[in-house]
Amino acid sequence: MATNEALELIASLQGYLRDLRDTGVEGLPAGSVFPAVRGAVPSLQVEHPPVAAAEPLRTESTIVPVPAVQVGGIDGVRQELGDCRRCGLAATRTNLVFGAGSSAARLVFVGEAPGGDEDQQGIPFVGEAGQLLTKIISAMGFRRDEIYICNVLKCRPPQNRNPHPDEIQQCHPFLLRQLQAIGPEVIVALGTFAAQTLLRTKEPISKLRGVFHDYHGIALMPTFHPAYLLRNAGMKREVWEDMQKVMKRLGVEPPAKR
Repeated sequence: MATNEALELIASLQGYLRDLRDTGVEGLPAGSVFPAVRGAVPSLQVEHPPVAAAEPLRTESTIVPVPAVQVGGIDGVRQELGDCRRCGLAATRTNLVFGAGSSAARLVFVGEAPGGDEDQQGIPFVGEAGQLLTKIISAMGFRRDEIYICNVLKCRPPQNRNPHPDEIQQCHPFLLRQLQAIGPEVIVALGTFAAQTLLRTKEPISKLRGVFHDYHGIALMPTFHPAYLLRNAGMKREVWEDMQKVMKRLGVEPPAKR
């Protein structure tokens, strides 16, 4: 195996193990779903406790933000991700879309995956749905460069199809470390896949939205995706209600009330 390939494998395995530790697992299970590379590493047979089920949803009063885990900061996470080839999406993408905004943001928006415009520009939420998100951010009293925006997947699925489980599995460790490096006070999960991935649940977004949940000690508010609002304008009121709760938690008011 070439040296670069070996280094990439080691970095990926290290990241995967860190993600397992963050969810309470102290070893790599036998028959792991981590991508196998023949001849690269010996088979690991480590006994470990079963992965815990998702924690019960917590009320607003029980969520206590934790300090950011700084391991080279957000730039270090981007460097570790590199020219990612960990799943099949690398073969069809134009640009990897890592994220954009302030590395010290108090508020982070997490979407599902890049679309066509994002794939072309390498920037999250720049298409029609992104323009609507920018309006929401502005109405909340923020500029885009004051917050941070990213997606569960860093590459566009062909024809904007739904993310596959193996694609989410490969990207989620990097998303976790992005959020740890930033250390926001609040995360807004945009849409079903973002909310279900972060909360490790199958509950629909319609049941998850409007209530703060816990994500590794950070308050997380699920809400509808801007692309959904483009097709269902009547749901904008619900999203604005969710954003008002976010603003209250952050102690900010919309510009008109300042």
